[in-house]
Amino acid sequence: MELLSGPALAWQQYRSLLRKNAALAWRHRRSSALQLLSSLLFIFLIFCIDRAVRSRFSYTTAYQNVRDPKALVAPPIPPCEDKFFVKTPCYDFLWSGGGSARVSALVDAIRRNNPGRTIPAEKVLGFSTPDEVDAWLFANPMRCPGALHFQDINANQMSYGIQTNSTPVARRGTYEDPTFKFQIPLQVAAEREMARLILRDPNFSWTVGFKEFAHPATETFSTIAQAGPTFFLAIAMFGFVFQISALVTEKELKLRQAMSIMGLYESAYWLSWLTWEALLTLLSALFTVLFGMMFQFDFFLNNSFGILFILFFLFQLNMLGFAFMISTFVAKAASATTVGFAIFIIGFLTQLVTTFGFPYSNTYEAYYRTIWSFFPPNVFAQALNILGKATATPEDKGISWNQRKTCQSFETDCVITVDDIYIWLISTFFLWFILAIYFDNIIPNVNGVRKSVFYFLTPSYWTGKGGKMRGQSLFKCAVVLHHVFSCIM
Repeated sequence: MELLSGPALAWQQYRSLLRKNAALAWRHRRSSALQLLSSLLFIFLIFCIDRAVRSRFSYTTAYQNVRDPKALVAPPIPPCEDKFFVKTPCYDFLWSGGGSARVSALVDAIRRNNPGRTIPAEKVLGFSTPDEVDAWLFANPMRCPGALHFQDINANQMSYGIQTNSTPVARRGTYEDPTFKFQIPLQVAAEREMARLILRDPNFSWTVGFKEFAHPATETFSTIAQAGPTFFLAIAMFGFVFQISALVTEKELKLRQAMSIMGLYESAYWLSWLTWEALLTLLSALFTVLFGMMFQFDFFLNNSFGILFILFFLFQLNMLGFAFMISTFVAKAASATTVGFAIFIIGFLTQLVTTFGFPYSNTYEAYYRTIWSFFPPNVFAQALNILGKATATPEDKGISWNQRKTCQSFETDCVITVDDIYIWLISTFFLWFILAIYFDNIIPNVNGVRKSVFYFLTPSYWTGKGGKMRGQSLFKCAVVLHHVFSCIM
């Protein structure tokens, strides 16, 4: 058997370790499948949240660009039970008319001709004067949404007034506009029947339509920008926990130590894990974007595919480097889940703070943003916030690949671009990876052995002099790697 050394030996070890990682993934294929396809579950949950939010805000057009408003034609007087927090028994409306027979006939016509629903006589209460109406309303609060006050002047002239409670109220997140819901229907009904009465034509056509002004969306909401950071962090945490568990297991079972004693190159070990996990991360990022497009999110359909794919890939790759570093401080594989949960909770809280605007605003000093951006979930949440605002309404075109370096028109306080976030994710990934290798060397292993804090400054570390292996040790290293691979298979 030819004994290899230097780069040739490192390459041989790298290939053997890569096959070992693939064999581990196949042995734990359920975990691997969960790591790759968990995005389907979480995007489905985001889809459910999005539909619930749309349903909640369906009563308002504040979140829509309204170019051609639809008219509401002849709105009927609604039943009093439709009013929020009304007390029963209730009345659809009250009226006063000074005892005039014409006013009484007018009120009967309003009841009979109410579009879509005849108002029962017992649901209407009449009085002689407005003061009597006020006294009744004071004694019976929340039992009637409005009142009509008529004054019969002469055969060709009649006046009226409307009295409603104009205070808007909310119930279960839905606001009630008393002006539009009660006042306008009463006004339309009163004027329609007054015109017919004075013209002495009961079939006189009176069709009134109400439209809101055309307007852009005055409020914006993106489910991906608000809820996405937490769910996408959860997707990344699967790989995070699995990676810590795998690295710590090899350390705990002393497999890593055995291979190191026999001449395992650190570069081969770390690069083999990085290559395999980067491949899984790439597939996971691809599936995340494709599943988002499958559920027809504007966030995924309108923003550039390249921007989204690179963002999710770099974030999960960054979390992978972070896992490498954290694994050097964990001694037991059983602790991996606890550590992962702690990181997830911290990430959730910091992402929540980021969503509210800290510190990516001119209000805060630059050093706040610098410190905050070292934690991967924070810059990722800001990226989702930018991309989410770019697709907040169906008419928004999103961000193209060429726009990633520029601030968008909707950003009134722009301090970071998508391209800046890419740079942060790439640079911090290398930081975590280098720190992982450094801490792995200086933190004592299971036998208490460690290198000097400044080991990387010694020439022997880079040249290999003073630590030259014998051929027998190299042969044993190959045998150990072969044995480890055989046991896994």
